[in-house]
Amino acid sequence: MISYEEFFANLVRVRARIATTCTAAGRDPASVRILAVTKTHPMEAALYAHRAGLAGAGENRVQEALEKIAICPDPTVRWELIGHLQSNKAGKAAVAFARIQSVDNAELAQKLDRAAAAAGRVLPVLLQINAGDDPAKFGAHCADAPALIETALKCPALKVEGLMTIAPFAPDNPAVAQKCFARLRETRDALAKQFNVALPELSMGMTDDLDTAVREGSTLIRVGTALFGKRT
Repeated sequence: MISYEEFFANLVRVRARIATTCTAAGRDPASVRILAVTKTHPMEAALYAHRAGLAGAGENRVQEALEKIAICPDPTVRWELIGHLQSNKAGKAAVAFARIQSVDNAELAQKLDRAAAAAGRVLPVLLQINAGDDPAKFGAHCADAPALIETALKCPALKVEGLMTIAPFAPDNPAVAQKCFARLRETRDALAKQFNVALPELSMGMTDDLDTAVREGSTLIRVGTALFGKRT
């Protein structure tokens, strides 16, 4: 595990990168927040992110996150689930996470709704959309997004805050990510208009493609490698 000083130096570089891109795109850098991706890193990575004032700690697997949450000495650390959620783990996830970004089907939305209601909470969620039509990625297709959000909006214990996507892996062709992110933004805008609902969050962009994501309107980038180094 790197030191906090090394982490913070990395964070300064990421923030400068975001600021440069925002300035070029005519955006306020404060409109883009950073979610630290702490998967496979020790629990202390989440404490680093919290200490630095980041949006939270992003975890991919429910069990790994639960183990970290159990030993985390600071109950105010904000944990978000950004990985695929199997419906049989919806009950635990609905209680453990501050927000779930990977709601990709109606059945999962309904299970989370029931679990959150039983826990006496309203659970913030993002709908995961496969805006790049990548067969290797989870997420509802853009054409199915209206039906998904219609179901989610009828769930009283869920609060739909926006959309999330993961761009197809194409390091030599940045136009692939650009098209994916633009399509997610357009899908968000269409859904907000159709259902007359605010969907402020666009969670898109990671270490390798965050510049493109910011240009296309991302409000939340999910960064792991640029902050903590390569995963173990």
